[in-house]
Amino acid sequence: MTSHTEPTGNASKPILVFPGGMPRSLEYLQKCRSEGRAVIGASSLEYDVSREQYPDWAFLPYVTQPGFDEALKQAILKFDIGGIFSPNAVVWDHLNRVLKDVAPGVHLMNDSPVNAELSGYRAARNHASALLNRPLSISADKAIRPPMSEIELAALFRHAELIPGMCDHEKICALCEIARYSATGDIVEIGSWWGKSAFILARLARCYGIGKLLCVDPWTNEGIVSKDANAMVDRAFSQVDAGEALIVFEMNLLPYNSNHVNYLRMLSTDGAKYYREHRRAATPSFGTTDYCGHIAILHIDGNHSYDSAKADIEAWGEFVVDGGWIVFDDYVWPFGDGPQRVSDEFLESNRSRVATAFVMGSALFIQLSTGD
Repeated sequence: MTSHTEPTGNASKPILVFPGGMPRSLEYLQKCRSEGRAVIGASSLEYDVSREQYPDWAFLPYVTQPGFDEALKQAILKFDIGGIFSPNAVVWDHLNRVLKDVAPGVHLMNDSPVNAELSGYRAARNHASALLNRPLSISADKAIRPPMSEIELAALFRHAELIPGMCDHEKICALCEIARYSATGDIVEIGSWWGKSAFILARLARCYGIGKLLCVDPWTNEGIVSKDANAMVDRAFSQVDAGEALIVFEMNLLPYNSNHVNYLRMLSTDGAKYYREHRRAATPSFGTTDYCGHIAILHIDGNHSYDSAKADIEAWGEFVVDGGWIVFDDYVWPFGDGPQRVSDEFLESNRSRVATAFVMGSALFIQLSTGD
């Protein structure tokens, strides 16, 4: 099926949204409103609760009824319709066939709904296939595990895509690979926010039998202020509700929790002290999770100021076992050099302990030597 784009000549004419009450229709309605585009809603229901959200409305027979095409033609003439948006696969297919005869010059504003719904899944399968066919060549100091199956990898890529965040594709691929070369133990993430990378780490931990995931984040706006970074970062995050970010995190991780994911809502340094003394996290959403007390993968993605990043590695680095990984996120970061300076200092002072180190995407990956 071919994709359809809005004709420039009809840009000033209203768009008919049918059926108007579908979730995709309401999303499109908001998009048109933000762009100042006139919209007409339509439905085949005698009473459609979404009618109140549209500035104007049309009733159309069901697409299966003989009078649909003529009713559509009359609605197009009445409202001077310039294009039609339909997220219903059956309606879209019918319109794609008859519009050129019913209303020449009126075009569908969207691609096939089937293609739209499945595009993310198809992309995830392609990512999984590419990673399996071209695995990263890692000079690691630990026995390798066989890779996850293509469907497991595709599921990981797809579900990660649904979670907001800034974990780039190259970093995800690298995380998938280092998990194969990881020691066993806890996985600790410093700075989780909405939970994108936390989800990835949780799935990898389960699929490869590494251990349990502990996320440490204060989830406060003050906690993400990076005083030595570009002011644009702080301005952007000042508009985000940190309390809501925690709720989003819980919503994203809870379906995948089988008593192996939990969090500490506290500063990184306080979390390290708590981890040392208790090795347990208890929250209303995730229950109680016990940890072994040594770390297989440490992901540092907290406050990006130099002092904070340095405090993170100093507080948590001692728990990382031989053969374990330390991941410094945003080693390559256009808004400041705190993570990079701390990472470089760590590499310089721990040369004898480093088995391998490489940059993938924006992150630095370091594996500690097994000492063998």
